[in-house]
Amino acid sequence: MKWRRGLATVSGTVSVLVLAVLNPMAYAAQSSSSGYQVDQVFMGAGGELNACSATYCSKQSAGEIAAGNTASTAFQAQAGFNVDRNPYLAFSVAGANIDLGTIGTTGTATTQATFAVKTYLASGYVVTLASDPPTNTTSGYQIAGLTSPTASAVGTEQFGVNLAANTSPTSFGNPPVQVPDNTFSYGTVAAGYNTANLYKYVKGDTIASSTKSSGETDYTISFIYNVSNLTPDGVYSYQGVLVATSTY
Repeated sequence: MKWRRGLATVSGTVSVLVLAVLNPMAYAAQSSSSGYQVDQVFMGAGGELNACSATYCSKQSAGEIAAGNTASTAFQAQAGFNVDRNPYLAFSVAGANIDLGTIGTTGTATTQATFAVKTYLASGYVVTLASDPPTNTTSGYQIAGLTSPTASAVGTEQFGVNLAANTSPTSFGNPPVQVPDNTFSYGTVAAGYNTANLYKYVKGDTIASSTKSSGETDYTISFIYNVSNLTPDGVYSYQGVLVATSTY
């Protein structure tokens, strides 16, 4: 972002990066005690996960009596002989380098990006903010991140995000979308980031999570940028980093 004091204008670039972390504890046995452990439990007449010839492979089962996820508040299981025994975390982001152009004290700049998360054989996941607010590349001065959910205020220095469908300062953003629906996917937006037209940015905050294995949840993260007459001049850059971690 480039600031010229007399004109009260700011321009700059924003980009969002992504980092996914699979907890190494994911590779522990699915069921264990102090003396025994099992990697996969099967109830039924039989089957084979990898029935292969030189050219083809298939998964086979016979007399399977249960399939899918079952869970309580403390435990969960994936039933079925052909369930994948390998835990995973999938995290993707759709964003790009965005030049904000010129930001003045009479208007608010907005941008948005989308990301998707799913995890398997886990107790859930968390997505956290891992980068500093927009920073002056010469002096190191940072645009003030909002420490509590706050409405956009033109002429006041602010930087914040939410994951909601907003109507102020403009219509942008969306609530999370469960894919294919909420019987398979369970991601939610964290408190402080889930209210339309209120924005917050605290580095290290969790912004989205699931409390169990989940299919894909698609999120939209919306950004606001406001400056004041006291915002120092210079070029500002925001390299947004989101970190997703499976929990166990």
